[in-house]
Amino acid sequence: MTAEQPAEQVPSALDDPVYRPAVIDLLGVLAYGELTAFERFVMDATMAPTVDDKAALDALAVNEFHHFERLRDRLQLLGVDPVSAMEPFRTAFDAFHEHTAPSDWLEGLVKAYVGDGIATDFYREVAAYVDADTRALVLEVLENSGQAEFIVDRVRKAIEEDQRIGGRLALWGRRLVGEAWSQAQRVAADRDALTALLVGGVDRPGMDLAAIGRMFARLTEMHTQRMTALGLQA
Repeated sequence: MTAEQPAEQVPSALDDPVYRPAVIDLLGVLAYGELTAFERFVMDATMAPTVDDKAALDALAVNEFHHFERLRDRLQLLGVDPVSAMEPFRTAFDAFHEHTAPSDWLEGLVKAYVGDGIATDFYREVAAYVDADTRALVLEVLENSGQAEFIVDRVRKAIEEDQRIGGRLALWGRRLVGEAWSQAQRVAADRDALTALLVGGVDRPGMDLAAIGRMFARLTEMHTQRMTALGLQA
């Protein structure tokens, strides 16, 4: 590599005028999701019952912000203003968080695990239909960095101490699912380029209706597994 060459090359697939907007949408929605996840962990930390819990959530917040930075940097590499890429998703995300504001520490934890988990599973499915470099970045920022283990431990301990908490949190989890699907449908309706990735990608053909049905079945099953891990009924 000569001094004049950039340290990182943009994949040639991103020159495609149909595919490029879809990838920009994917990076934009993930970037705004990571930014809001950072903000939520910081706010949830203010409700933490112990200093250890507060420190743990603050550490998770820092990790989410680093993920945001990775996505922001990739958008800039593509010659895209990150703010412009994130802007189309603000309304749906902000409405979701407004409708699902946790009333206490435990609700905040379940929201981070269940609500974010649904989105994470969906974007992992989408990642199968993008170029290799974009896929690697998406999977990197969606990787569990210890938050799952932390949340499951705290929620299960709380339920062991007071069984009544389980029923309340199970209802909360079901509400989160409904709100998350509403948010996803809103994004899908507004951003044709993003949803088009599922019906035709760069490296492979997209999904037919049967495959899309199987995908949603997988998403539902993974949600059930998360609720079970928390000790809650889906």
